[in-house]
Amino acid sequence: MRDHTTRPLAWQTSVVLTAAELDRAGLLRADRGARISRFAVFVPSDARGERRPVTVGSGAVIGAFAVIHGGTTIGSQGRIEDHAVVGQPELGYAVGHVYDGSGGVTMIGAGAVIRAGSVVYTDVCVGVNTVVGHGALLRTGVHIGADTQLGHHLTVERTSRIGREVRCSPGSHLTGGTRIADRVFLGAGIRTVNDKWLIWRDPNRRPVLIAPRFDTGAKVGSGCVVLTGVTVGEYALVGAGSLVTRDVPARTLAFGHPARVHGDAP
Repeated sequence: MRDHTTRPLAWQTSVVLTAAELDRAGLLRADRGARISRFAVFVPSDARGERRPVTVGSGAVIGAFAVIHGGTTIGSQGRIEDHAVVGQPELGYAVGHVYDGSGGVTMIGAGAVIRAGSVVYTDVCVGVNTVVGHGALLRTGVHIGADTQLGHHLTVERTSRIGREVRCSPGSHLTGGTRIADRVFLGAGIRTVNDKWLIWRDPNRRPVLIAPRFDTGAKVGSGCVVLTGVTVGEYALVGAGSLVTRDVPARTLAFGHPARVHGDAP
């Protein structure tokens, strides 16, 4: 059942519509049983003026003051909580690339939850039954597998890939291009780096970005810093507070500042 009583607002250069107005424009595809708050708003057009529909599956919920951009699909039983932003096009300069505000396709899988206050950019895919915590930020091109939990106030930068059944604890930063395989555990407050030379704004040099990789089943304790190009191997364990400057072999235990291997992982 849908409740439509909001009035249209101005949203920068794009027109913001209520669910009823979006429906009348032929841009809302809502299945039976979808519930959309009367305070939710929709931005079907991107900065280039291209309009895309919004699809809401059976039993899905969109909360009050959520902002849903064109090109978004919310699977059955998915939930977008209050004040979340989903499908936001990227506009402006970022690490050697200028984004022109073009929209795209944003997929929120069946049963997935985007908690209140989160921001999900365009071209993001959130897997089935995955939960994105309060105030999290998922930048353009991020893909997340099924049954994964992302903690609150977590930042996942552009084009990162996160597998299935992953746990990323609150307050961490995953740099652009990070690769996380299935069943990885990352503790709270982890920082990752992908730029060895810190030249991201140098007009004469394009940065060469090499993000860290976490292989299947790896576990990294809270407060670790993982530097450019490092691979944490399958089922390896990195102790809390470590500075990881080199690869950690599979099934080993590493810790320290800088981290060194101290035997096999338990």
